[in-house]
Amino acid sequence: MSDAHVLVLNASYEPLQRVSLRHAIKMLVRQVAVIEEEAGGTYGPFPRPKVLRLVRYVVTRWMYRRSELCTKSAIKARDKACAYCGGHADTVDHVIPRSRGGMLTWDNAVAACLRCNHRKADRTPLEAGMPLLIVPRRPTFFTPEVA
Repeated sequence: MSDAHVLVLNASYEPLQRVSLRHAIKMLVRQVAVIEEEAGGTYGPFPRPKVLRLVRYVVTRWMYRRSELCTKSAIKARDKACAYCGGHADTVDHVIPRSRGGMLTWDNAVAACLRCNHRKADRTPLEAGMPLLIVPRRPTFFTPEVA
């Protein structure tokens, strides 16, 4: 199978997600989606899809409940930059280090670049002399990104 991804639109033409080419073909076989735009060429008996549209509207409220899940990728999406220097965030840092009982929670995790994360090590920001540029907190809403 190919590494190509296919954009899936809701019946109302709102972008929902990207799926693998294999998953897209399965959606066509089950007739839950139709091809909106072709990528050129064929994939078996089907034209190779670039964009699919669902036949029926899907309520997407579930996407907004994801804000309850605290994951490293969600923390990086929330902060968008290093909480210590404002640079590119490569990883997640625990404000209260894990070695001291800190957990991966919305209030205890921030996005950080590798340099700041290593510099802070297993100290608190105050002990490391590295004040936070943002206040870590649970987001009030979650907007999914469609790449």
